[in-house]
Amino acid sequence: MLPSNPNSLVPSGDGPIPFLDLITPHAALQDELMSVFRSALDNAGFVGGPMVEEFEREFAEFSNVSSTVGVASGTDALRFALIGAGVQPGDTVVTVPNTFIATTEAISQAGARLDFVDVDPRTCTMDPGQLRRYLSTACVRDSQRGGVVHGRTHSRVTAVVPVHLYGQMADMDPILELAAEYGLRVIEDACQAHGAEYYSRKTGRTFKAGSMGVAAAFSFYPGKNLGACGEAGAITTSDAVLAQRCRMLRDHGQSAKYFHDIEGYNGRLDAIQAGILRVKLRHLAEWNEQRCAAARTYRALLSGIDGIVLPYVPRWSRPVYHLYPVRVADREALQHDLAAAGIATGIHYPVPLHLCRAYEGLGFRRGDFPAAERAASEVLSLPMYPGLAANDQRRIADAIRASVAARSGRRSESIVAL
Repeated sequence: MLPSNPNSLVPSGDGPIPFLDLITPHAALQDELMSVFRSALDNAGFVGGPMVEEFEREFAEFSNVSSTVGVASGTDALRFALIGAGVQPGDTVVTVPNTFIATTEAISQAGARLDFVDVDPRTCTMDPGQLRRYLSTACVRDSQRGGVVHGRTHSRVTAVVPVHLYGQMADMDPILELAAEYGLRVIEDACQAHGAEYYSRKTGRTFKAGSMGVAAAFSFYPGKNLGACGEAGAITTSDAVLAQRCRMLRDHGQSAKYFHDIEGYNGRLDAIQAGILRVKLRHLAEWNEQRCAAARTYRALLSGIDGIVLPYVPRWSRPVYHLYPVRVADREALQHDLAAAGIATGIHYPVPLHLCRAYEGLGFRRGDFPAAERAASEVLSLPMYPGLAANDQRRIADAIRASVAARSGRRSESIVAL
């Protein structure tokens, strides 16, 4: 039986183990968070203003970029980043099928046509080899305008959105090289990767998530590594022109009050959420390290269990474990057994986007992206959050081992019976 409140922290012991804990960090920071609210009441600064500007400055510094543009959600962040980067209605933007639908919604809402390439079966992030294959076989060079167009739709392919999944960055060196070769803008979907790092073999430098493409989108949904107490998002970039365009897009296209240079949106970050994010940002590095420590404990406890595939971490990757996804063939059975033991889990994402009902009209079929489809059927996310107790992780590992052994025993009995 699952805990009645999966977001509540249950002390280590025999009680239920939640999938995430959204209560303990807020309890520890309650005085600081309440002061943010009191400050907003005192100065009536609810939308924009100094709290937003201070958060933008601090998050830009954290991400090693020159500008952050605070917006209302991660979806707004990606949509505005695409438009700000010059994606035009009718263009094609390429991403991956195993991500939350907000990635593709942002592409469609920017007026673009979405298309997919498959993922690396080990990391579940964009496979640069599949991207090269797409650009070299499904597209043709546009001799008049430069870049490439899709061979069937004749749509210009102008941008690629690698998704940094589960807290781990995609392999950015080859993606950026392909983008330069084919004239594409790279917009990072960094909504699950606050503080993740990538070691560039090409430059010999380490880069933060959100600092490698022309722009990046972050979500601060409450369950993220850096989460607001509501909806919030941000664009990071070191392109001053793009940043200014995104500032106008979020605020009805205004360059100054009532001076609308372009038609924009209402996508502003409110001051209270910005203030809350400022408080939490000071703790993000420590929280990320606690997630990494929990991941190391999981690896020590779960290594060698038959049929359980642990997250693959390439040498160039410094993940921050937004999630801890394992892969198992009989996922539903394991999830059922863990739930019976009082352990909450999650599934991300059970339907790859090319097969979901919303995109039936695009003509994709099962088998088009086999690595993403297999991941969708096998990935099970275990509890992961700062402060996850080692004793609870041992209970989780024991429950997984017991589930695997019991089902293996039943299979053996069936074989003997035959």
